[in-house]
Amino acid sequence: MNKTELQKIFDDMDGLHVVVVGDVMLDNYWWGNVERISPEAPVPVVALTRRESRLGGAANVALNCRALGAKVTLASVVGDDTEGASLIKLATEAGIDTSLVSKSWRRPTTTKTRVLSRSQQVLRIDDEVTDELYIDEEHPFIDMVLKYLQLVKPQVLIFEDYNKGLLKQNVIQRIAAHCKELGIITAVDPKRKNFLSYKNVTIFKPNLKEVREGLNLVLENANEVEMNTAHRKLSEALHHEVTFVTLSEKGVFYNNGFSSAIIPSRIRNIADVSGAGDTVIATAAMIYALTKDVALMAEISNLAGGLVCEEVGVVSIKKDKLRKESELLLCA
Repeated sequence: MNKTELQKIFDDMDGLHVVVVGDVMLDNYWWGNVERISPEAPVPVVALTRRESRLGGAANVALNCRALGAKVTLASVVGDDTEGASLIKLATEAGIDTSLVSKSWRRPTTTKTRVLSRSQQVLRIDDEVTDELYIDEEHPFIDMVLKYLQLVKPQVLIFEDYNKGLLKQNVIQRIAAHCKELGIITAVDPKRKNFLSYKNVTIFKPNLKEVREGLNLVLENANEVEMNTAHRKLSEALHHEVTFVTLSEKGVFYNNGFSSAIIPSRIRNIADVSGAGDTVIATAAMIYALTKDVALMAEISNLAGGLVCEEVGVVSIKKDKLRKESELLLCA
């Protein structure tokens, strides 16, 4: 690939419309200094100096798609609370359409509060309810999303599953089936609970731990032979098109039924792996939608995941930085 061809792909990202369906979170970061231990208990006392809220979970996937230039619509359920309002406000300010975000009085907005000192986490506080959606919330949500897909016909839909209750089996199957009817590319970042519910999707992107647990496979070496075995088992259960597995420090694996490979990670100064999977699924779905080139999809999204690991906290990809690194490492 030459630089002109690569530049066209990055330019064409601006013409994509991506819908992200999944569990959203509000990520709070509280920075401070630790100078003493509490006299009340053997714990550090953090003197707060700064607070910040960021989009997390499926909202971070949406933010990554937006950062890459796509028009993005987020479909989810938040609590009817201050945190939900903050999340919607942050998404709207980032240019993300939140018209498919519903509010529920039955659950709080999932919130992760991280307390940090000198770039190290001291404590994390989770406020969440992981019960599945009630029927009277589930059916209106499905109907709303299906109607939107029928009217707007986006090119890509991403399922981002964090096991927080939104993506129950009926929600997954109804939306995935409608996407297949409409010719919409579907990409999935699954979790164990509904691991094998994502049938007939385009891209199935678990991490290695999720593959081991979801298929009850050892995959001791995670080499290409073992990963191809995992792909065959996944394909038998899901009938999907592309298996794309993140292998942590080993890189990524792909198999589309015709070709397969493990692409190793680049050497980096890793600061924080939080949110890297969100960046990978966003980049992979968009690159594949534009090129149908599974190897190029894997190469560029592998670079994207590595780049965000160089920063502390959940951050979105920087498009220019990804383009320049792709040019440097992938162009002849």
